[in-house]
Amino acid sequence: MSLHADAKHVLESWTPRVPAARPAPSAPGERPPAGSGQEELRRDYLAHLAAHPDGMGKGCREGHITASALVVDPDTGRVLLTLHRKLGMWLQTGGHCEPGDTTLAGAALREATEESGIPGLELLPGGPVRLDRHLTPCAWHLDVQYAALAPAGSVEAVSEESLELRWYGWDEVRRVADTSVVRLAESARALL
Repeated sequence: MSLHADAKHVLESWTPRVPAARPAPSAPGERPPAGSGQEELRRDYLAHLAAHPDGMGKGCREGHITASALVVDPDTGRVLLTLHRKLGMWLQTGGHCEPGDTTLAGAALREATEESGIPGLELLPGGPVRLDRHLTPCAWHLDVQYAALAPAGSVEAVSEESLELRWYGWDEVRRVADTSVVRLAESARALL
């Protein structure tokens, strides 16, 4: 299966995870209401993939699917954020899918491992946590966001893509990061 086909499969079968504070679907397996935002993004991502056979790669100027993961230490209640070298913002790990990637989940895990320097990360079961579309200097990123669980005692190592890595408590994320990261952290925390 190609990365494009995997992304399509993930998005077709994914039910947006709605934190308990928001209205939940009324029946198991039912999708959230259209106004929930996540369902609309899911449909938009699928339309993008249908219209762009190259929609997974950074060469697609109309935008491209990206994969990211919020690294979480569930034992200490902290998340690892990276001070992005080019954007100068505290973000979750992640970025462009690479030619060798075969799955979205694999791309997210690869990015998290490369950017955090932490071996042994495992994605939170159940697929993506959220979707987020944002404009970057290269194009629109249609980000598929996961959460990666760090092994106990993990020590991070700064990569060439980061200026700094820092652990933040759940309640500290709002102080340093943008709305997208805050929503991802809130959703991951609710799932844990």
